[in-house]
Order: sequence, then C-alpha cells, then structure tokens
Amino acid sequence: MAVGSRLEEVETMKYHVLVVEDDVVTRSKLVGYFEHEGYLVSEAENGEQMRQVLSESSVDLVMLDINLPGEDGLTLTRELRSQSDIGIVLVTGRTDSIDRIVGLEMGADDYVTKPFEYRELLVRVKNLLWRIALARKTPVDKGSDKQESKLHFGDWIFDKQRRSLTNGGEPVKLTKAEYELLVALSSYPNQVLSRERILNMISHRVDAPNDRTIDVLIRRMRAKMELDPKNPQIFITVHGEGYMFAD
Repeated sequence: MAVGSRLEEVETMKYHVLVVEDDVVTRSKLVGYFEHEGYLVSEAENGEQMRQVLSESSVDLVMLDINLPGEDGLTLTRELRSQSDIGIVLVTGRTDSIDRIVGLEMGADDYVTKPFEYRELLVRVKNLLWRIALARKTPVDKGSDKQESKLHFGDWIFDKQRRSLTNGGEPVKLTKAEYELLVALSSYPNQVLSRERILNMISHRVDAPNDRTIDVLIRRMRAKMELDPKNPQIFITVHGEGYMFAD
C-alpha cells in the first residue's frame, strides 16, 4: 500500500491522542492542531495526570515531553512501555543525541525536537498509528499460511501473525519496534541486511544524520534473546555491512 493510501486510511478513523506537556502554550497548540486535524485529543501536564487519563479512556498514542517536572518523560516512557504497546512519540527541546538514544532504548517509537514543523509531526503520528492499526488487526488463519507465519529456532517460536515470541513456552514481550525488527531480519535468514535497508522495512525511525536506531534495537533484542549478549548467536554483526539473523 502506498504511503498516501496509508495516511488516508488513518484519516478516516477516530484516534485518541494524549498530549503530555507541562508548557501550557505548547500543549494548547498541539491539542488545537490535532483536534483541527480530526483527532480526539486529551491533555496532561505531568505523569499523574497522564495516568488518570489512561485509566479513564483508551488512548492510541502519547505525545510525551521529556523535560517534565518531577517524573521526566524518559521515566514515563519506560513505565508506559512496560505496561502496553501504546504508540509513544517523545517531544523535547533537547538536542543531545544521548537523550534520543536513551528514549528509544526505553521503548519510544519516535522522537521530534523543538522547534518542529506541525505538518511533519502529523505525518509521523499518522504513520505510527497506521502501523499500530495494522498490528492490531486479527489475522485470518489459513492452513499453510498459518504454519509459514511461525518460525522455530532453538527453544524459540516466533509467530509473526499473532505477534508473539515464546522461549520454551514462556512468552517474551516485544515492543512494536522489536517486533518489526524481528520480522525484517527473520524474513531474510542468513542474509546480511544493511542498517538502511532494515530502516526502510520498519516504522521505528528517527531522522538524524547520526541515527543509530537499528543498533539500539539490536542491543535490546540481544538482551532479551541471546544467552550471552556479548557473544551473539542469533543477531550477528557483519562489520561494515550490517546485521544477519542466524537461523
């Protein structure tokens, strides 16, 4: 499906976006802009208010400022990701790449830096919501297609359609980004994929000259799946070229 068609599909649905921002001017502008674009928008100025909104209604995506008083956005990102696969876009005035990388490691899906173009932020939100909607669709089980969707390696079973990963029968939680990375690499077993190619296969991206999104995701997957993350046997680094999934 073309990107334009994806965005049109998102526009036809009523998504609920939560803006968590302590600056009242920025928060009001974001709320007003996304309401004008047809979204259901709630707002919060801190972690406590964020939890209150989440407990009272179903939210599809959280726009979360990093530099919040008290509990900062990175702490709240980790909390959100440990509890659900809700879409998370970090919004911040910080330009330090370390904050960006830490945010991704905590489980954020995307990252924008102030001052940002509202249209660019809208496109990022639409693309992320489209991915979320696609992942939530119930797959149709059809004989061989169902079997082909399951990948067995060692004690691991990865069911692409059901978006589940188990090790010896024990479920292992995956974020959307981790799921997409595993789908991308496992679709080409024993083949080296460059970082650029992998980025083109997933939605978890942040546009920056020194973007290391894939490296961050690989580190997270090794921590979850490798017996010895420092001596990986599943996610192999091919220096100067990229990564390979060793089936």
